[in-house]
Amino acid sequence: MLTYLDFEKAVAELDGKIEELRRLAAADPAVPIKDDVSRLEAKSAQLVRDLYAKLTPWQKTLVARHPARPHFYDYVHTLIEDFTPLAGDRSFAEDNAIIGGAGH
Repeated sequence: MLTYLDFEKAVAELDGKIEELRRLAAADPAVPIKDDVSRLEAKSAQLVRDLYAKLTPWQKTLVARHPARPHFYDYVHTLIEDFTPLAGDRSFAEDNAIIGGAGH
């Protein structure tokens, strides 16, 4: 299941229509919708290109904070064995934006 941001609602609607057409084609293979699906996929791809070419600063922030984006630990667990995080400054609290540690 894809997660769409607020400004991507038009893309979400198009993708929903594409999935609906694919379900119809799977249910009844005699229905010729291959051209319709291809046309809608091209339209969706163009809409995404247009949207992302004109992002506002806040929309760029939303994309950077997207819940489906990989996080630091996604990379650490793949690239580094025996990672030991270094934590806190012992004066205030843990800052989740700054992560460091040792591993090999």
